[in-house]
Amino acid sequence: MELHDKLETKFRLDEKQRKALHRLGLFSVHDLLFHFPTRYSDVSEVRQIIELMPGETATVCGRISKLKTKKSFRSKIPMGEGELEDLSGKIKITWFHQAYLAKMIHNGDNIKLTGKVTQGKNGIYLANPEFEKIIDAPTSTHDTLFKNKEKENSGFSYPIYRETRGITSKWFYHAIEKIFREKTLDIIEDYIPADILKKYNLPTLKTSLIWIHKPKTEKDATAARKRFAFEEVFCIQLERQHDKLEYRKNKSFQVESNKEDVEEFLRRFPFLPTNSQKKSIETILSDMKRNFPMSRLLEGDVGSGKTAVAATAAYMTVKQRPFDYTQGKPQDFGNLQVAYMAPTEILASQHFESFIQYFKHLPINIGLITGSGCRKFPSKVNPSGWTDISRAQLLKWTANGEMPILIGTHALIQKTVKFKNLALIVIDEQHRFGTEQRRKLVRKDNVAPHLISMTATPIPRTLALTIYGDLDLSLLDEMPAGRKQIITEIITP
Repeated sequence: MELHDKLETKFRLDEKQRKALHRLGLFSVHDLLFHFPTRYSDVSEVRQIIELMPGETATVCGRISKLKTKKSFRSKIPMGEGELEDLSGKIKITWFHQAYLAKMIHNGDNIKLTGKVTQGKNGIYLANPEFEKIIDAPTSTHDTLFKNKEKENSGFSYPIYRETRGITSKWFYHAIEKIFREKTLDIIEDYIPADILKKYNLPTLKTSLIWIHKPKTEKDATAARKRFAFEEVFCIQLERQHDKLEYRKNKSFQVESNKEDVEEFLRRFPFLPTNSQKKSIETILSDMKRNFPMSRLLEGDVGSGKTAVAATAAYMTVKQRPFDYTQGKPQDFGNLQVAYMAPTEILASQHFESFIQYFKHLPINIGLITGSGCRKFPSKVNPSGWTDISRAQLLKWTANGEMPILIGTHALIQKTVKFKNLALIVIDEQHRFGTEQRRKLVRKDNVAPHLISMTATPIPRTLALTIYGDLDLSLLDEMPAGRKQIITEIITP
């Protein structure tokens, strides 16, 4: 049996079963093998009805019947009643004040009940038991899916799969058994290297598949799930590293900087930069000197000065002339361009006002593009203020390279927005700006912009390196002097 074989060619399926499997997204042997149990129903705790004694809390498993609802004779309390049967006997079930529970299950259903065994006039009964509906459940520990291997499994559990009408957990169990008998697992290649498996004490792929479908103990099932969880993270990291290497194959604008210009620009801020800001600026500017694009995540709490770091990188970018790769030297005119994307129009407008204060001493145009309209600084009428302009005019200036800094919302990455020499992208919080979006910004001559992605979400370093494995990490872990404490409150209407 091959992994790519269609299920209908290897299993005897009627039309109802075939459609049911397709609804679950299962088409091949591979799909079925990696359709894992959602949980395991523990049968080690299940008692036989004949063993039950008044006063104890017990779990029994069997087939329900004689379901009905009524009101008690004297107090008129709504009640639900039924009878549970296993191979050893029968017991009455009573739900007081919960008559609706008797309507949630049907006669003939296999269920597992846990409740207090109570002595009544006509014998014992289970009072107000919790129930778990199980399709094809065993009626005792001696009638489990592992009945032929009871000693091996010690009555641990049997797998419960995600099901649909026409396909049950019992069908999945026997189908998996057939795959195992065909020795299909012998041809599966484990794509996690053996040294990594050994380092993290993980089972092989073959062992994990056996343990997750047919665990002998709870420890086996846990080990298998740990391996597949590790595998998921491992594959994410591989994909991120691949994307990172692919993106670095592009050329990028080499942005030169010097200490004097950086210090002069930092003096324009109303606070002294922190050590972590200085370190992040130094790292970012060092990255931007290289001939391949930077991809960096800048993480810091609200008020830690992420915008100041990004503005410094933007300043050093727009000071530089574009490099003409056809001539092999910098151009004699124009500036490199910066795109700054914010999650909301309000934040975009705030950044626009902030950048005006940072760059008003320079002969540099700053644009704002949102769904509500477009603005430009400086205004021809009022050089110290901004003016509203048409979208068409803003797009024209951006495409010609006459708008060195463009701030906006998601409108920045629309097809109509074209840059001439985009050298740096700054992405503020809450934006899904992944590999695919970055590829779209790579020019036809394979020149890609540098990227700074900022977040205020406190992500642990290890998790950040996993989720954002294609980005290098810079951390702002201190607040500028004099900053007020951030207060987070819930305000009720």
